[in-house]
Amino acid sequence: MANTRIFPKRLQQGDEIRVISPSSSMERVGGFDDNLVAKKRLEELGFKVTFGANINVSDQFYSSSITERVGDLHAAFADANVKAILTTIGGLNSNELLPYLDWELIQNNPKLFIGYSDTTSLHNAIRAKTGLVTYYGPCYSAFKMNELQDYQSQAWMQSMSKTTYQLQPSASWSSDLWFDASQPRHLMPNQWLIYNQGHAIGTITGGNIQTYGLQAGTGYFPEVNEPIIFIEQAEEGSILEFSRTLAQILQLHPDIKGLLIGRFPTINNVNDIDLLAILDKYPVLKTIPVLYHIDFGHTQPIFTFPLGGEVEIDTIKMKITITKG
Repeated sequence: MANTRIFPKRLQQGDEIRVISPSSSMERVGGFDDNLVAKKRLEELGFKVTFGANINVSDQFYSSSITERVGDLHAAFADANVKAILTTIGGLNSNELLPYLDWELIQNNPKLFIGYSDTTSLHNAIRAKTGLVTYYGPCYSAFKMNELQDYQSQAWMQSMSKTTYQLQPSASWSSDLWFDASQPRHLMPNQWLIYNQGHAIGTITGGNIQTYGLQAGTGYFPEVNEPIIFIEQAEEGSILEFSRTLAQILQLHPDIKGLLIGRFPTINNVNDIDLLAILDKYPVLKTIPVLYHIDFGHTQPIFTFPLGGEVEIDTIKMKITITKG
């Protein structure tokens, strides 16, 4: 278990970003050519974009072999020219890689590592084994989205270039599949909501709620004292699944200091009445700041935040401030 946190260097104009597929392949989000708009967008932000050798390999599980995925991840960390590593998309199998990763290589070559959803397993393990702070935010394929991209790109750039910044709500949001340009967009007004008022400062942990606990009880699970937890649910998760996994998280972290819940995809049919009834089950949530419908997770757009970084929550001022990222 790593005891010292490592904060990677900020991105500079001209830096190289390596895209890898540690879970699902590029094929799952339309293929390489269909995602070139994401490459162009990142280049317009001022960066060089390169790709892992196996990002397009797709087997019956929409992924490549463990050996291929581990090889791409190791190559990205080992390459001194690469300053940030961006995952293609999430999936369901990045936890397969954990026993085969060279943690010394990763620790000795710290760099920005960004992804969300199933990438939560890698976020957990990298922090547990190396102390490297990683970043929960849009994957490569999310940069192909046109609508709402300004907010998402600006929030991503803020997290990649600054160590202190304030998270702001987007004006509107959508629950449409960003990687399918043929689908119409349905924009809805956005508002962050408060379940319980409060002020807290602490270390961030969390990610996708269905993935976060997969490493619990193993050496791949980071120890965080008095955490502020950011959690969100992927598409097709039910309110009962959320309730069960929230109970697990609160048991893993009885010293929780704050809770932020990302917006639920509309397909999950999670309404506020049911969500608040779930939150009402847990007395601890009436003693700490708790906010919901926040801009991260499996809706669009989303901000980027540092797992292992420091955050201050003030519900009276309605501010979420990254104080060390």
